[in-house]
Amino acid sequence: MPATEQDFLNNPLGKNPTIEDVLDGFEFLDDWEERYAFIIDLGKQLPAFPDDARIEENYVHGCQSQVWLISHYDEASGKLYLLIDSDAIIVRGLAAMILVALNDKSPRDLLATDIDELFERLDLFRHISPTRGNGLRAMIGKIRDIASTQAA
Repeated sequence: MPATEQDFLNNPLGKNPTIEDVLDGFEFLDDWEERYAFIIDLGKQLPAFPDDARIEENYVHGCQSQVWLISHYDEASGKLYLLIDSDAIIVRGLAAMILVALNDKSPRDLLATDIDELFERLDLFRHISPTRGNGLRAMIGKIRDIASTQAA
């Protein structure tokens, strides 16, 4: 069954938890084992991803794992909504972090969000493999391309 507008609008990531919640969670946790568990738990909050959207057009190239991304632009609110899924639990968590930062924003606000600064504050790239880092950048790149198209 294809994704409906409600599937996008009901995605809590970007509303709850907020980016401040993620930053606070990371600050509260003492070591990276706990932080990995926190990231994985975030991934469990990803909404269901429609099976029929697992097609080449929605596939995120550059990721070590399989990752799919779809979007919906809501003209009434002027906001862009995203759904992401992966076959790897840590990547699902990283995707959830991206959604917390970028989902439910106008394309211009999304493009103005300094996601690299966020990941620097979390010290994320030092603690994930280079291939995971490349995949994270590929997801963000695809989202920025979608936002650029909508903002034009």
